[in-house]
Amino acid sequence: MEHQNSLLWEVTLFEFVLVTVLLAGSAAYLTGRAAARSWLTNAQLFGYMVLLAAATRFIHFALFEGTLLTLHYYTVDLIVLLAIGYAGKRFTRAAQMTTQYGFIFGRSGPFGWTPRQS
Repeated sequence: MEHQNSLLWEVTLFEFVLVTVLLAGSAAYLTGRAAARSWLTNAQLFGYMVLLAAATRFIHFALFEGTLLTLHYYTVDLIVLLAIGYAGKRFTRAAQMTTQYGFIFGRSGPFGWTPRQS
């Protein structure tokens, strides 16, 4: 299998998008939603994303002949999953704050909320 090594992915672009962005990214988004619903801290979500990035590296290694223990590509996967996971958490938290505390907060875009004017 021919690899298209680049600064951001070591496997082909298709494999990177399929595994890291679509599959692991979906898991990261759902983990972020679960963290928001459980009122977990960002540090706890970070811990889950570290584990998910390790699993993502294993999938690249097992299915697409990627390198298992490489800090550079692990960090790339982690950054992508952190962004997706924190977006899922923030989106869900904004919905929570405006639904549960609608008498205090109003929605301010998809990821934010603001205090209501009295």
